[in-house]
Amino acid sequence: MQSEPNGSSLTFIEQATEISLLSEDSLLSYYRKRAEEYELIYQKPERQKDLARLRDWLMGEMRDRDVLEVACGTGYWTEHVARVARSVTATDASGEVLDVARQKSYPDGQVQFVVADAFSLAGVPGTFTAALAAFWFSHVARCDQARFLKALHGRLERGSAVVLLDNRYVEGSSTPISRRDADGNTYQLRMLRDGSAHEVLKNFPTASELERLFEPVVEHLSITEFDYFWALRYDLPGGPSRRAFG
Repeated sequence: MQSEPNGSSLTFIEQATEISLLSEDSLLSYYRKRAEEYELIYQKPERQKDLARLRDWLMGEMRDRDVLEVACGTGYWTEHVARVARSVTATDASGEVLDVARQKSYPDGQVQFVVADAFSLAGVPGTFTAALAAFWFSHVARCDQARFLKALHGRLERGSAVVLLDNRYVEGSSTPISRRDADGNTYQLRMLRDGSAHEVLKNFPTASELERLFEPVVEHLSITEFDYFWALRYDLPGGPSRRAFG
């Protein structure tokens, strides 16, 4: 987490322009291979109470909104949000995981799926009053956080609600951290059923780190910590007097 950005938020964004193509390509390859076993993580018995609370809370936040979902994966959260949203446009960079997502049950005409990179959302059709990124922000390198948020906010109407959901690190339940790089990003070594091993970037920001990143540039920020997850919600500024990412 970029916990101590230097200068204004604009300077932070201008500094966050480099991209590790190898890292992003590796992550995409991993999720393509993991498509059919992706949702096993939601079956851990100790997490069921948290997941139920998180689903109920999220559906309340997304009710009657036109939702842009980033990195939707296999549609686990899409399926729940679609029950209450006015519309959902669910995006992911992997066509393989979207193929799995399309097999779920959705209200007629309520959901469309679009292959799109989370850092390049300009071509996604539609107008949106809310955004959801579930278990994606932890895979964004610290140097790329502002770049992702700038792309996301650029697709939303003023005053839109944004929700980020992600993991807390819990010893004995979370996959152990395998290493930390010079920028403070942490990594996990994950095994798939085919026996392949993949090193995946996975950050676990604290509530105070999230506050330092978001508070200066958004409105009505709230962070809720469950036992195994955290949920962050905010509104985009409704007027020109407040700074925004980018």
